[in-house]
Amino acid sequence: MTVPVIPFAEAEALLDWIAFTEALAAGHKLPKAEIDDTFLYRGKDTLLSRAAWIDGMGLAVKSATVFPGNPDKGKPMVNGGVCLYSDSDGMLEAIVDFHLVTKWKTAGDSLLGALRLARPESEKVLIVGAGTVGKSLCQAFGAGFPNATQSIWNRTISKAHDLANEMGNVSVAEDLEAAVREADIIVSATMSSEPVIKGDWLRPGQHLNLIGAYRPDMRETDDTALQRSKVYVDSFDTTLDHIGELKIPLAEGVIERGHVLADFYGIDGFETGGAEDITLFKNGGGAHLDLMTGRYILDCWQAARQSWNDTNLDG
Repeated sequence: MTVPVIPFAEAEALLDWIAFTEALAAGHKLPKAEIDDTFLYRGKDTLLSRAAWIDGMGLAVKSATVFPGNPDKGKPMVNGGVCLYSDSDGMLEAIVDFHLVTKWKTAGDSLLGALRLARPESEKVLIVGAGTVGKSLCQAFGAGFPNATQSIWNRTISKAHDLANEMGNVSVAEDLEAAVREADIIVSATMSSEPVIKGDWLRPGQHLNLIGAYRPDMRETDDTALQRSKVYVDSFDTTLDHIGELKIPLAEGVIERGHVLADFYGIDGFETGGAEDITLFKNGGGAHLDLMTGRYILDCWQAARQSWNDTNLDG
């Protein structure tokens, strides 16, 4: 049997943001994933492999190569692939484009959190950060909150204008504090190590969704925001002891462990914020999400191929 190699553009045309969030939620109803990461180094070059096994879904190994010198040669710095294996016999089932899995996992993770926590009547979505993730967030949250307007803020404002022009239906926020105060949903995807969103800017009824911080020394919001909010995460295992957003305030006693109310393995405990609540979601990622994402992509790919085969047979 030929193992399919699933490319970015052709596969993405088959995907749907809402259906994907439903697949993520369903994946967390299965037994908890076994996960492990390995790193190999040669000077500044890195090979990162993230593995996950979910009983009833299968196995995945997502390998990423990071070669910082590649841009000088006209090549991407980050490359890789996702290998999916059968849960029943361990056979290789597909190789999925690395960038497609990463894009949909990252944005879909935060969208699922927002769909469960943000008020459905939210009218204004603010995207903080105009990089590659910012673009995918515009797409995901546009699908999840189709009646809401979107705006983008970026430290280098010209980049916000470039993304807004590319998206076509997005405005540019010049003043971050004013934009945060006005928004119903704030989604932050920056590379900042220091808080860019202040808790004093928040108001009851808002949802704050944090993506950017991924190291133990990184934060996108401050202690005040955490203390004022009902806090949820995608995974206790990938956030509490690993990401500064929560690791630092927990270690300093700013908040207690019980202040983080639930993760996706307890997704039924996610409660939509009321008019007097501020909800906060921290996206920490994890190899189990790569597996769920890759499986969703493969399922869509196989369904499209089956439909094509059926149509041609009927013809």
